[in-house]
Amino acid sequence: MADKAHFSVHVACSTVLTLFFIINLFVGGESSDWKLSWSKRAAAEAEAVAAFSCSGHGRAYLDGLVVNGKPISCAANAANGDPYFLEPFWMQHASSSAVLVSGWHRMGYSFSDHSYISQELERTIRTLHSIVGNAVTTGRYIVFGAGSTQLLNAAVNALSADNSSSPARVVALFPYYPVYKSQTDLFESTNYKFEGDASLWENSTDNGTTKFIEFVTSPNNPDGQQRKAVLRGPNAKAIYDRAYYWPHFSPIPTPADEDVMIFTISKLTGHAGARFGWAIIKDKAVYERMTTYMDLNTIGVSRDSQLRALKLLKVVLKDGGRGIFEFGFQTMRDRWEQLRNTLFKSERFSLQKFDEPQYCTFFQKVRGTSPAYAWVKCEREEDRDCYSVMEAGNITGREGGQYGAEDRYVRLSLIRSQDDFDLLIPRLSKISREEGA
Repeated sequence: MADKAHFSVHVACSTVLTLFFIINLFVGGESSDWKLSWSKRAAAEAEAVAAFSCSGHGRAYLDGLVVNGKPISCAANAANGDPYFLEPFWMQHASSSAVLVSGWHRMGYSFSDHSYISQELERTIRTLHSIVGNAVTTGRYIVFGAGSTQLLNAAVNALSADNSSSPARVVALFPYYPVYKSQTDLFESTNYKFEGDASLWENSTDNGTTKFIEFVTSPNNPDGQQRKAVLRGPNAKAIYDRAYYWPHFSPIPTPADEDVMIFTISKLTGHAGARFGWAIIKDKAVYERMTTYMDLNTIGVSRDSQLRALKLLKVVLKDGGRGIFEFGFQTMRDRWEQLRNTLFKSERFSLQKFDEPQYCTFFQKVRGTSPAYAWVKCEREEDRDCYSVMEAGNITGREGGQYGAEDRYVRLSLIRSQDDFDLLIPRLSKISREEGA
């Protein structure tokens, strides 16, 4: 009986409290002493941030757009290479691309075959290249890395490993991806040293006696040009960075078939944060040295990253790649059309020259390039610092000097979100018309 009485009291109290909350919420109004003050205030702050033109349709947060209670200036972010332009595609494939990893799953270092490489993922990568037609994988070795960044140095380390009395000279044709220099300098190896522009060594007598390792980015970052190695000869080795050799950026006339080729999921599916890349290697000795480097450096690549990469690539292959590459190409083509129209009559800015249209074996038609970046030159004599010109127009880019070029150049990323691009175009249009400023 006592338990029943206690139960009745609890029910009565619960009912009274519920009625109290309902009355205050729907009847008390603003005059009530008790209000949902903190939640209303939080909602108001969130709505205020979402109203900013650069909020990304409300994706920004207070810690990103508000400083000391005041909104910061909304710059058009065209600085980094975050490939958010593919985000809408993955929203359309949310269910099929999702990955669930239980807390107890994949806890060990290696797979069941005692390797650090998923054999299923390797087979999927080979199938992908065969369908896209952008790289030869038959009879080649594959090494996984944490994005292409880790593989770049692994390749340099492997190609420079010999008994030479002098370090290998690491070079790249300007303008070049700045990580080639910064990463080579960082490791300060006795086996190799960054020596600048590859063209300066093209006719050097040293070319016949000193080992050279040339980075070749094709299509190139920052200007989108198709490139071949500048240096030739038995002592010249090349590392081909093929990050952008996919149908949304470039026509695919033939499969790439170089000795060392590096790819990354970052510019293929857009998942830069997954940190997954792979190298395709012809020579077994180079493959073994790169594998040893990876084993000692990070004990292979995160198994979780490999799982996610496998899931994403299977979605890509479900329709033979048509879905993602048609979406990506159309998006990039439309953005380039808007950019060209914006700067068409401008005497203040010019864009990079483009390769001639080529037959693309993937799309089975002749098409032009649609590079990830605009390589913009400030043409006016007084605009020697193009980055500052853009900054004055509330646009952030990358200085040309970072790529070994003049500061008259600036790189603008065209692969960020649609919101970022929609901020960029009107601001470029405005400062391009300021001819007499």
